[in-house]
Amino acid sequence: MGLFDIKGYLQENKQLIDEALDGLLPAQDVFPPQVHKAMRHCLFAGGKRLRPILACAACRAVGGDPGVVVQEACALELIHTYSLIHDDLPAMDDDDYRRGCLSTHKVFGEAIAILAGDGLLTEAFAVLTRGFRNTPHAPEKLLEVIHLVAEACGSRGLIGGQVVDLESEQKVIEKDLLEYIHNNKTGKLLTASVLLGALLGGADRDKTGRLEQYGRAIGLAFQITDDILDILGSTEELGKKVGSDLDKGKATYPGIMGMDASKKMQQKLYEDACSALEGFDEKAEPLRAIAKLIVERTK
Repeated sequence: MGLFDIKGYLQENKQLIDEALDGLLPAQDVFPPQVHKAMRHCLFAGGKRLRPILACAACRAVGGDPGVVVQEACALELIHTYSLIHDDLPAMDDDDYRRGCLSTHKVFGEAIAILAGDGLLTEAFAVLTRGFRNTPHAPEKLLEVIHLVAEACGSRGLIGGQVVDLESEQKVIEKDLLEYIHNNKTGKLLTASVLLGALLGGADRDKTGRLEQYGRAIGLAFQITDDILDILGSTEELGKKVGSDLDKGKATYPGIMGMDASKKMQQKLYEDACSALEGFDEKAEPLRAIAKLIVERTK
């Protein structure tokens, strides 16, 4: 078997997701135009589209047709982008740049940025529920997915992680609490992305469980990589200021464990992700390649 072309796979699927997102979101001239322009500003400024691509890859890995989960997968990107817009606000991380462009609040003001984030989050669930009208998916599966996604981005997921992240600034915290922050702020939505694809792709209980393990491993690995890149990365590649975690006194893996130990943990999580995929055939190659990319990425 030749090497999997992960670069080509990501480019092809990013284009597919971008086209779908453009069709799902209100056009920027739809009244009231200011909020729709703001919603699109961060969404189409760039981004890897990792979460919807993971959903499509997981669907493929269990023998499903990735094409039938694109709409639901797009909801994940809307949620992720809402979280970025709110994360950048002055009341939160106060970042001026995102994805190489001015943050939404720097362009449209804080009030519209808040409402744009709210709009994207709400639109995500409108997208998920459109499937009840015209979909190949069983209604009970869609309900399971909607519940899964809602929990992943609620106070027991993304929001909870963000709260503890803010509360931990300028403090010395234990590794277990840092792991909670990373698993919830970043990991829960990544895991939900994988599970969305698995559930709508028809995965059995065993494969769903294995893909959940995979999602948890790459979710934590992704955030550890972010922590490392905030120290070793470049502003040009990341599209945002490096060193911001240190400036804000945020808890990070290199700060608590040291750089060498953080890199070793990255590698272990990659191995855990690959182990979770044992028993899957070549249709899971995109997931294996994405796990490798997560720990090797430079942006």
